[in-house]
Formats: sequence, C-alpha cells, structure tokens
Amino acid sequence: MSAPEASSAKPKSNKKLIIIVLAVVVLLAAAGGGALFFLKKSHGDDEDEEAAETSHSAPAKADGAPPTFLPIENMVVNLADPGGDRFAQIGITLQVADAKASDQLKAHMPTIRSAILLLASQRTAEELLQRDGKEKLAKDVFAEASRPFGYAPEDDEDEAADAKKKKKKSKPKNQAGNPVKGVFFSSFIIQ
Repeated sequence: MSAPEASSAKPKSNKKLIIIVLAVVVLLAAAGGGALFFLKKSHGDDEDEEAAETSHSAPAKADGAPPTFLPIENMVVNLADPGGDRFAQIGITLQVADAKASDQLKAHMPTIRSAILLLASQRTAEELLQRDGKEKLAKDVFAEASRPFGYAPEDDEDEAADAKKKKKKSKPKNQAGNPVKGVFFSSFIIQ
C-alpha cells in the first residue's frame, strides 16, 4: 500500500507546484504591466509639465547650472570693401539667462538678424580680420540683442547725443539685469 500512496502524493505536490508557479507568473506579469503603465503615465506627465514650464515661465537657474545658448543661423554679408567683392560668413551664438529669455529673443530674431547684417556690412575685411574689429562687432551685436529687453549700451555715443538733444526722461535699464549674457562667434569666414 505504500506504493499507491506514494503515487497519489506526487500528483498532489505537482499540482501545488504548478499552481504556485502559475500564480507567481501571473503576479509578475501584473506587476510588470502596472509598472509599465505608471512609468509611461509619469513620463507623459513630465513632458506635459516641462512644456508648461517652458511656455509659461522657466524656473530660475541655480548657481552652477549650465548656461543657455541660442545659436543664430549663419549669415553671409557683403563687406564695405572698395569694389564690393569681399564677403563674410558669420555664425553667432548668444548666451542668455534662461529659456524664457531665449524664447523672447526668438520672437525678435528677424529684427536682430537684420541689425546684425547691417552692422557687419558696414565693416571692411581688414577691420574684421583684426581681433579688435571682431570684439567691436560682438559688442554691437550684444547691444542689438539686448534692445528687445529695453537695454542699451551705456557708452553708445550716438544714443548719448540723441538723448542730450531730445532730453529724454527715460534712461536705459541697468546692464546687470540684462538677460543677454554674451555674444560668441561660432564661425567667422572672410573671403
């Protein structure tokens, strides 16, 4: 009798083992599906929150945060050399305070690009081949990029003369709060 009892014990233990394995597989599948659902949902929410933050207001940058750069599409301009056969291809990148300032600059980009082209077309190749000429152009580009925010260069002689003539009551804002932080040349080719 011990032989038939042993054979009846094996099927019961096999059934229990199969039930336990199936239960574990079902639980793992449910846990995996739930985790996938929550990860996809939270990832979608993060994108929505980021889009909302970008469109409404960008958070203030903490010290040590990476800078925000706004590249401007390369521009080709004829230079003011006699004969008009010299031209420059200039790539400019602006450093701005944050993404909000970048978006504001993008809204004014056609006027900024036009001003940059006018500034560069007034220079000669000899002037732009020198470091001082490039630095002066960068300073002028900085002033043009700052104008949409109400900032004007403090030492702009033309504006100072106009201000004296017109005796304007409003003064340009202090440069310390200017969201445009710098002007960098990403390419500079003169031919």
